[in-house]
Amino acid sequence: MLLSYIFALPVQAQYRPETDLQELFHDVQLLPVFPDSKTFADCVPLQEPAHILQAYREQRQQPGFDLKSFVLEHFLLPTQPSSNFTTDTSLSVTAHIRQLWPVLTRMPDEGGGSLLPLPHAYVVPGGRFQEIYYWDSFFTMLGLQVSGERALIQHMVDNFTHLIHTTGHIPNGNRSYYLSRSQPPFYALMLHLLTQEMGRDVLVKYAPALRKEYAFWMDGAEQLTSANPAHRRVVLLPDGSILNRYWDDQPAPRPEAYKEDVHIARESGRNPEEVYRHIRAAAESGWDFSSRWFADKQNLSTIHTTDILPVDLNALLFHMELTLAEMAELERNPAEARLMRQKAKARRKAVLQYMWHEEDGFFYDFDFVQGTTTNTPTLAAVYPLYFCMAKRGQAAAVAERLERDFLKAGGLATTLVQTDQQWDAPNGWAPLQWMSIQALRNYNHEELARTIATRWISLGTQVHENTGKMVEKYNVENLELEAGGGEYPNQDGFGWTNGVFLKLLSLYPELRPIAERQPAMLQNR
Repeated sequence: MLLSYIFALPVQAQYRPETDLQELFHDVQLLPVFPDSKTFADCVPLQEPAHILQAYREQRQQPGFDLKSFVLEHFLLPTQPSSNFTTDTSLSVTAHIRQLWPVLTRMPDEGGGSLLPLPHAYVVPGGRFQEIYYWDSFFTMLGLQVSGERALIQHMVDNFTHLIHTTGHIPNGNRSYYLSRSQPPFYALMLHLLTQEMGRDVLVKYAPALRKEYAFWMDGAEQLTSANPAHRRVVLLPDGSILNRYWDDQPAPRPEAYKEDVHIARESGRNPEEVYRHIRAAAESGWDFSSRWFADKQNLSTIHTTDILPVDLNALLFHMELTLAEMAELERNPAEARLMRQKAKARRKAVLQYMWHEEDGFFYDFDFVQGTTTNTPTLAAVYPLYFCMAKRGQAAAVAERLERDFLKAGGLATTLVQTDQQWDAPNGWAPLQWMSIQALRNYNHEELARTIATRWISLGTQVHENTGKMVEKYNVENLELEAGGGEYPNQDGFGWTNGVFLKLLSLYPELRPIAERQPAMLQNR
């Protein structure tokens, strides 16, 4: 097997299945040979891709040719190292999570195919996700911190730093097919988490990398004009403010969801490249998919992500700008520190001006094409509170709305709309519970924060007792039903669920008796 050539490739020459295999990739995905589109994108070619493609062209017209047999002959299917893991049903949920860390940890010398090699150990989410993911990793790190896994946190930060320096940004994940997009920029938060373990010198050490990531998100900002107000991830507003959007440079079907994207583009009746761009931009948001990106609030075929300036993204970039100012101060560069604080101040002003809806008392995304807020209520509204951008009255109004409309039996629903998408009601997600709880605590809404934490911990414990699993997302409205929606089944593992669960227990030790009870009997196993 000729695997060695793959590991030696620099990133720019990395195997990219969607381009290297051309019509073979297209045919395998659309037949489809595998139920999950991600499977073939993650397969490792056993020969040079050009040789495999040539063999395909020569053999496909022959009588009796079988595409699946051809694929199995020329590719190594992706493995799931955790598939042999068996839950110890006598353990509490917290003990179960601590057992999972080594199961979800990957060593640096693993790679091949579309997988980008990383220099240090890292934690994957689990299930079908056998690579590192950008924003997932911050929430996973919260639990690693509670578990005393300081070295692993350091390794993961160093891996992301490596990706910034080798690819120019942090990709969605360490796959070649993710290189054209990023994910919500949580790197600055990871650095602050690391300072809690290692001290503020961390900020000086990683300043060059954060500056490079900021340049990626702000690329083209200096060239924006009223005639050309948008470029990649930056948008110039009529008053001169600059805010950000999600984007992807490749207007093509996602390799890991190829047949799904082709189907949606055909169904939409729109320009396929336009649809693919909006789909990929939503994938960069991490909220793939949600009614917050849909023009009609229900159907993926109406997606228009790149028209939208997301409130959560701009709050994250506000925090990045403040972190860059702090770094400059530590480097004794007051002019740079002053400039970054001015940028953060201008961004906060624009967020409060364009994304706060006074009548509704809520933060919404802003549709810059229409010149108005989207008026779609989502948990993204908590981000200005998490980063202390909101005024006290605004925070109180958001808290009231969360309690009245979003709070369910198992925690907070992601949106108030039920669709067939996973980032909508009735689903709840660990990262959004964490951001919401911390946001409320910042403005002294302690009782509501504790209520959310209690319901989330109780739900996670109940599901674990019933199934032996920690899962990617939960149904917070009907605790007897599994979360659903989206392009794939609910996954177990699960990195960010584990991380937030442990961190919440460290924040609310009074909830430990719920999570650490010994299961009397597990059902449905």
